Amino acid sequence: MILGEVFNILNEISPFELQEEWDNSGLILGAMSDEVKNIAIALDIDEEILDNIAENTLIITHHPLIFKKLNRLDYDLYPAKYIKKMIQKNISHIAVHTSFDKTHLNMFVAQSILKLKNITQKDFVCFGEIKEQTLEEFVEYVKKELGLLQIKYTKANKTVKRVALTTGSGASMLEYIDADCFLTGDVKYHDAMLSNALGISVVDITHYASERFFSTILCEKLKHNGIKAIIADSKDPFIIMQEKK
Repeated sequence: MILGEVFNILNEISPFELQEEWDNSGLILGAMSDEVKNIAIALDIDEEILDNIAENTLIITHHPLIFKKLNRLDYDLYPAKYIKKMIQKNISHIAVHTSFDKTHLNMFVAQSILKLKNITQKDFVCFGEIKEQTLEEFVEYVKKELGLLQIKYTKANKTVKRVALTTGSGASMLEYIDADCFLTGDVKYHDAMLSNALGISVVDITHYASERFFSTILCEKLKHNGIKAIIADSKDPFIIMQEKK
């Protein structure tokens, strides 16, 4: 299959023009005229994927391998060390990032994973409702449904009914959230302080756990368009150390 044909189908599934100005989705490595033998989907590109993947493969990821401006290619450093290996194996790369958050990922997690009701979406944020319950009950439910080994949260409210959700890293939107509880990843110390001041409980659902459904969703969408792809699962870069019993 020609890479440009896959690109056009991806653009129909989730238009690249919807990406944020700071994003770098689209063709990252390769040429539209390239012929690709295989297609693999992953949240990110890591070394294990590159070691095991076949030559002449197109890797479609959520996060772009090249995100910021590159002034040099030092093959001992990230991401240049990966780029070198990809060129050697004739591996091309397309990223479908913030556009996919808006068109598919946030809604999928809100609706299919967490089963929120009366869902509405505004840009990156999904708003939904649950049967009113204690914050602790809801946090335990979220932890279970997302498969988290541990979870951290702030307690600005005793109960939860209206929920807001942004997968990935969305704490910067906290001041614009109108909900009892906000679910997002990469919550920092000062985000937690702000959430208490604003009266919005925040649950850190982590970047990886909230976005790990990307590959499954996109693989199914491509299948409906007659394109066969494999899922090359990238791993969570964090290791959770649990207490010994």
